[in-house]
Amino acid sequence: METLAFILHNLPAIGERTLEHLSIVSVAVGIAIVTGVPLGIAITQSQRAADTVLYLGSIVMTIPSIALFGVLIPILSKIGHGIGWLPAVIAAMLYAQLPIIRNTYTAIRNVDPALRSAAMGMGMSAPQRLARVEIPIALPVIIAGVRIAVVINIGVTAIAAYIGAGGLGTFISRGISQSDIRQLITGALTLGLLAIAADYSLLWLQKRTTPKGLAPRAG
Repeated sequence: METLAFILHNLPAIGERTLEHLSIVSVAVGIAIVTGVPLGIAITQSQRAADTVLYLGSIVMTIPSIALFGVLIPILSKIGHGIGWLPAVIAAMLYAQLPIIRNTYTAIRNVDPALRSAAMGMGMSAPQRLARVEIPIALPVIIAGVRIAVVINIGVTAIAAYIGAGGLGTFISRGISQSDIRQLITGALTLGLLAIAADYSLLWLQKRTTPKGLAPRAG
């Protein structure tokens, strides 16, 4: 009951922290999409490039978020942004790259060769095949990668509270430092609900963008 009373009493602060959290995640994932999707398409032309890019992405994913913040802080301090919003966005963007690049690469590579041949037979150029055939077919898988990236970033951004970036992780960090279970539960609960809402929203979008011919049939 104390936790519920705390949540109700602090709804404006929870809303403010949620918006801070969403601003970091949305900007980071947006940049990751703009950079990761073209890169994922580009590496389909070279297996060596694909192996290298995916390997580097895997290495980034193994770096603990707090360690990545530790690397970014001295670098960005030189331009006056060692802590706060900017390093949080950069770190979250780096973590979002691998699922988006990997899903884009896999989706484009797995397009049925017969569809490519049919498009070539219709006189389509390579850019036209990509825009009209390959990307529409690959889009649901790309969105699945974005779903993974968003859920990962919601968790990673919680750690960014320790470098002054704000967000819902503030409740968790304060709860730990003040031994206040109410703030810990509030932060964890809100983060969980945000991740579930984002995942289901993108799942709906993924289903909406799946071509009818590729959608699984009931029964």
